[in-house]
Amino acid sequence: MIESDAFLGVRVLDMSRVLAGPFTGMLLADMGAEVIKLEIPGKGDDSRQFPPFIGEESMYYVNLNRGKESITLNLKTEEGKEVFKGLVRECDILLENFRPGAMDRLGLGYEDLSKINPELIYAAISGFGQTGPYKTRPGYDIIGQAMGGLLSITGWPDGPPTRSGTAIGDILSSLFCTIGILAALKVREQTGMGQLVDVALVDSVFAALENIPQMYYVNGHVPERIGNRYEFIYPYDTFRTKDGWVVIGIANDSLWVKFLNATGLGLGDDLRFKSNPDRVKNHAPLKLMIEEWTAGKTKNEVVDIMTEHGIPGCPIYDIKEASEDPHILGARKMVLDMEQPGLGNVKVQGNPIKMSLTNPRPRGPAPSLGGNTFEVLKRILGLTEDQFKELQEKGAV
Repeated sequence: MIESDAFLGVRVLDMSRVLAGPFTGMLLADMGAEVIKLEIPGKGDDSRQFPPFIGEESMYYVNLNRGKESITLNLKTEEGKEVFKGLVRECDILLENFRPGAMDRLGLGYEDLSKINPELIYAAISGFGQTGPYKTRPGYDIIGQAMGGLLSITGWPDGPPTRSGTAIGDILSSLFCTIGILAALKVREQTGMGQLVDVALVDSVFAALENIPQMYYVNGHVPERIGNRYEFIYPYDTFRTKDGWVVIGIANDSLWVKFLNATGLGLGDDLRFKSNPDRVKNHAPLKLMIEEWTAGKTKNEVVDIMTEHGIPGCPIYDIKEASEDPHILGARKMVLDMEQPGLGNVKVQGNPIKMSLTNPRPRGPAPSLGGNTFEVLKRILGLTEDQFKELQEKGAV
């Protein structure tokens, strides 16, 4: 097999911080792009201060910024702006997640930079997007989840709206931004022109609600919180066992027949459960009957029976179990060891994209703050040591 890098020769200037933007930059770096992370002198990305720490090093930062180079630039100085513009001329992609208008106020917005480099793909992630009445509002993950509709349908019927256990709004916007960048690269290949890729957290969450909004569009029904079950099929839910919880997913009537055969539950003649719409309607009593069966078994016993009969089922893992599962850890390589200067061997999450010719993976450690500034500016802009010292004296780097 010939192995190659998906983004060999693509240079990214990553101005983003914390999660939504850096995750996009991480994906591109894992796939072979040259990613230059631009940080504030003396401070850097806010996530450098986020736990968990090994010594004084943030593993939050390390995981999301592996394989990148770090430079520092003070864009409030004219000298810093000129260096920045020089880098933009030599980059394919600029990635930022500032509030809309912040870059324009510096004279470095998309319209300004596209004049410097018409081939530039300017990728911007924000809470509400670059257009619309809410565009200048600050936006964080929880705001994306709230206004995108996700909180309203997450949780239990008698409980409050519930945030997803992870910053899924940030991650979704990262994925959509990456897809937009890929499309823009293809368009540029055909036309020679770059463009603005505008991704909002709220849009990203709303788009990910799949069929849920259709219940309102078609029937006028506003979906509410229903716990872990699925609205349209049943049993498709979580069930308690002797030692934990399992998921069982019966997506059609043929699986239902297999399930009855596997469990010995005498429900084949019960008209309440004859078809999937019947089971959805009568989900509450059916859950109690299934849990009477699962409660007498361990979660592994239940999963083994489901798997033996070709029925979708799995244990609900905690993070330790997920991280140590031989399929996730070994076969899929979703937990990787990486050498990080000053820390030695550390563990990071693997890349979920598996390809036959390219091998997305960490291309190197996370950088120290500004540790690559001179090297990058010398390589890309031809800066001399004397010119670099002058920039340092003027507070530009």
